[in-house]
Amino acid sequence: MLKIEDLEVSYGAVQALRGISMEVNDGEIVSLIGANGAGKTTTLHAITGLVPIKSGSVIYDGHDLRKTDSSRIVTMGLAHVPEGRQVFTRMTVAENLILGAETGTAFKVDRKEAVRITTELSDKYNLKVEAKEKVEDISLAMRQKLEILKALYRGAHILILDEPTAVLTPQETEELFEQLKLLRENGHTIIFISHKLNEVKALCNRMTILRDGKTMGTYEISDLDEQEI
Repeated sequence: MLKIEDLEVSYGAVQALRGISMEVNDGEIVSLIGANGAGKTTTLHAITGLVPIKSGSVIYDGHDLRKTDSSRIVTMGLAHVPEGRQVFTRMTVAENLILGAETGTAFKVDRKEAVRITTELSDKYNLKVEAKEKVEDISLAMRQKLEILKALYRGAHILILDEPTAVLTPQETEELFEQLKLLRENGHTIIFISHKLNEVKALCNRMTILRDGKTMGTYEISDLDEQEI
């Protein structure tokens, strides 16, 4: 469904990515794993059109994303899910969810309908949020769920999560993983960006290891044992 081949990205004279390759199949959870500075976030930005690609290709569902605007990539069903900080804290959860895709007329949001949509999505994907609460009054874990629901509401099929557990407790992380597995069961595809091997092993089907902007290898999680890691 998503194929990245020999991806190279430069920031001026600095070459950030030096030949990243990976494949993502429909309905699986895969990981990009590596230490800080390995190129994980830059790869994410290249996939979603936020940085120009020097060479290589990003093919999504048969489309070459090098020729596609970042806003168009979102409407095609590929979404970056931030860690819950790109929200308006003085607005409610429901208002944040529909922001930019409002129900009702321009400048007049149908708040009752927004609450209905939020509750329906929350129940469908078992991502429990309080639709009427202001974002400033909810936990960081619930903000993370809100970001996922926002992407789903806009039709995302592939969700890219960049270090989503960074602000979560172990219990919240475990809960998030169960919810991500449910999304996979419902046909969604997830790219999980992390530097935590134990989390990758607990959640993912495969992992691609990055180091210094290069792909070091791709491994099936089921094929790994403690001696190989």
